Amino acid sequence: MTRLTGSALRLTVLVGENDTWHHRPLYSEIVHRAHRAGLAGASVFRGIEGFGASSLIHTTRLLSLSEDLPVAVIVVDTEERVRAFLPELDELVTEGLVILDDCEVIRYVGRDKTPGGRPGGGTDPKGGKPS
Repeated sequence: MTRLTGSALRLTVLVGENDTWHHRPLYSEIVHRAHRAGLAGASVFRGIEGFGASSLIHTTRLLSLSEDLPVAVIVVDTEERVRAFLPELDELVTEGLVILDDCEVIRYVGRDKTPGGRPGGGTDPKGGKPS
């Protein structure tokens, strides 16, 4: 897995919630392939309303249209690694939209917890001595 800070490329794949690949949700297949490819990270976000090429609005507000909501799969890594992953999408995505954006990554790393429960063994939140 890539440890990433600085310039990067964000890949956004917009598909429908009901889109599948071999009886598996398409968004899940994209995430698992990105993981296998060693990309730095991927997340899936479910939309509450949207429309695509069909111009049919899908929304959570109308029961009759609450199926097949928009889903965004976001992957971030170096430009080279993201572009190398694009052929995977050529195989998977038959309907949807793929967006590439330059971005800057600021990575926050989780800290180990000390026995007292505070991360990193730093100072007491009230300004006391280190734990």
